[in-house]
Formats: sequence, structure tokens, C-alpha cells
Amino acid sequence: MPFTVLLVDDEPLVRAGLRAVLEAQSDIEVVGEAADGAAVIPLVRGLRPDVVAMDVRMPLLDGIEATRAVLRTVADPPKILVITTFEDDEYVYEALRAGANGFLLKRSRPEEIVHAVRLVAAGDSLLFPASVRRLAARYAAGGPPVEPLAAARLTEREGEVLRLMARGLTNAEIAARLVVGAETVKSHVSAVLAKLGARDRTQAVIAAYESGFVAAR
Repeated sequence: MPFTVLLVDDEPLVRAGLRAVLEAQSDIEVVGEAADGAAVIPLVRGLRPDVVAMDVRMPLLDGIEATRAVLRTVADPPKILVITTFEDDEYVYEALRAGANGFLLKRSRPEEIVHAVRLVAAGDSLLFPASVRRLAARYAAGGPPVEPLAAARLTEREGEVLRLMARGLTNAEIAARLVVGAETVKSHVSAVLAKLGARDRTQAVIAAYESGFVAAR
């Protein structure tokens, strides 16, 4: 079955370009479009997309608030990929903190757009880890305090897995690095997310940077 995608952007040309790129793939289907974040929740409930590709800046309801609304009100919510013009935009970091799973630059090449959708849909790696580190270095200090990860009581191996997640390694790459099975890594990742109260690895990694568990620079 193909991954299904909902496109949300107030620029028709951006939506048209994304649709053309994504629908050229046999494993991706665009199931709907919206011009503002205010229309996202009914479309998500009706279409049940796997991924919402959503502009971070829109006139009525921006991508940050739309992300919060989806995660707060929709059961089994989709993955959210925010679309932005500038990767160092504070809006992007706030969208990630709000629960978005990754971000995509509007100037991305077609193959990068496809890769981003597939990676976020699969959920076993961190999209653009170097950019997430730069965002954390720039904006984490100005945000609200985050409880240190020590309170989560991660085991030594779980902490090791979290650091490798922050570097952008997939579960398979972590397994190879630690010389353990892929299912073992999957169990460690699940334990890390549960102990941190994180929806996915993106939120876990942001918490790791904001608490100082992983150095942002």
C-alpha cells in the first residue's frame, strides 16, 4: 500500500509542485490539499493520511498551532512534516517541539522531498539531524526549561541508543554499531520514547539536546 499524503500550504504553486513530485512515485499517493492550517483537522479525520506535509507559516492557523491541534484532537494522528523556506527559522524549531516529525525546505530537490516523506512515514530515523542540532543550539536556550534526562532513568545502553539517534542513525545502523539485533534496538528505542514521554524519536532527540544530555554544538 502506498504512503498517503495531505498537502497544506497557502501557495497553490507549492502544492502543485509537491503533488507532481510525490505522485510520480509508485509508493506515494496525495489524497488531499488545503490552503491553511485551519482546514487540517477535518481533512485528517476524513482522509486519514499517513503524512501531513504542512507549511509552517500560514495566514489563519500556522503549522505550529495546526500541529498541536492535530496531536491534541486526532486519535492515531499522522506524521507531520513541516515545510519551510528557511531551515534556521524559529518557527521550525517550535513546530518540532510541538510534535512535528521533521521539516522540509521548499527549495529541496525532488529526490530530497520524496526521501523526506518516506523517512518520516517509516519513523525509524531522524530527518536532517545536523539541522536539528543547529536549531537546538540556536533556540533551545531561549525556550522553557526542560527537565534533565536524568529523571527518566535511562539505562547506559538506552542512553547510548539516544545519542546515536541524535546523530541520525537508523535502527539498522544503530544495530550494526552496537553489534546487536535490529529488534533489540527497536526495543531500546521504544523504551527511550516511553521514559521520556516522547511521541517519536524527533521529540526524544530535541529533549536530549535541550537538557544537555547531547551537546548541540
